[in-house]
Amino acid sequence: MATQTVEFELNLARRMARLGTETAFEVLSKAKALERQGRNIIHLEIGEPDFDTPANVVDAAVNALRSGWTHYGPSAGQPELRQAIADYVSRTRGVPVSPEEVVVTPGGKPIMFFTMLALVDEGDEVIYPNPGFPIYESMINYAGGIPVPIPLREERDFAMDVEEMADLITDRTRLIILNSPQNPTGGVLPRAVIERAAETIGKRNILVLSDEIYNRLQFEGEPFSIMSVPGMRERTILLDGFSKTYAMTGWRMGYGVMRADLAAHMTRLMTNSNSCTASFTQIAGIEALRGDQTPVDRMRTEFERRCAAFVNRLNGIKGFSARMPKGAFYVFANVTGTGWDSKRLADVLLEEAGVAALSGTSFGKYGEGFLRFSVANSMENLMEALNRIETWAQQNV
Repeated sequence: MATQTVEFELNLARRMARLGTETAFEVLSKAKALERQGRNIIHLEIGEPDFDTPANVVDAAVNALRSGWTHYGPSAGQPELRQAIADYVSRTRGVPVSPEEVVVTPGGKPIMFFTMLALVDEGDEVIYPNPGFPIYESMINYAGGIPVPIPLREERDFAMDVEEMADLITDRTRLIILNSPQNPTGGVLPRAVIERAAETIGKRNILVLSDEIYNRLQFEGEPFSIMSVPGMRERTILLDGFSKTYAMTGWRMGYGVMRADLAAHMTRLMTNSNSCTASFTQIAGIEALRGDQTPVDRMRTEFERRCAAFVNRLNGIKGFSARMPKGAFYVFANVTGTGWDSKRLADVLLEEAGVAALSGTSFGKYGEGFLRFSVANSMENLMEALNRIETWAQQNV
């Protein structure tokens, strides 16, 4: 390939230096490059269900396309979908929700981004889980805020310590991010922890971004939202969507539920960035929420089965250990016993064993000593990956 010469230097805005990335896509790209060289790679890096979108949802989208749902729609989302979401959230979180409090976006990330842009000024502090979804910290930095990590520790089953959270709250705290079930750890915030967190926030004018994108994939007990705690309704921004629950990652559709005055500002951000979410996908979203839920239950059961088998087998490999996750489809493995740092170990397993996983440090500094394995692959491939890891460990640990 010829090297392109340019006459003028590219002068990026300083804010671009504060923008992070999502390592899963970088590792996927590297793994795909190895595959093009003839290598056999087992993909346990990407956080995407390996199931097809339910047929009834696909049919609804096809019918919508043929019925003319191919034009612009309202920036906040089609009224019919906003009503379906309001009904669903009202039923599952036990709080009244109106369509005016719903904003539909192309994926869940815009809700994170818009929340930061709408609420966080230079120097404002945002408490967020670490290890946690990397886009939290990236967006806090981009908006000019100060990221304040709260460590999630294995000995607590990766549930945050509320007393530690209390110590991190200052007069500059603008927002607290919660995520349950959690990426990357598979941890869940028990109801008692969420209620204590709400009690700790008390009457402070601090908002909470509650990322509940995996709530339908919780293995133990019933999911509980801080939105359901008395006094927290108007201070909660609920993030949910269709990608994980209905295997619709490529459809790009998420939503936020929040007080109506904030929803109006989020809608302005949608207007200025994406205009609207694709109309035909929104019609499919109505079917996803109101149609047969059997595929969701079946997928959750299968993810739980895979996690259990993976953890059981992994715990027999020298240097590796893991707790059974309580939700999502990730196993967050402790690899301190290998003597390797997380990033180097992830690289070596890809290059030498043909197993693509993510370093725990991809999710923050408190992820050192861990690897994240996605079980969104066949049981056959998961067991083969573990065979490869064990062979590698026998020679290198």
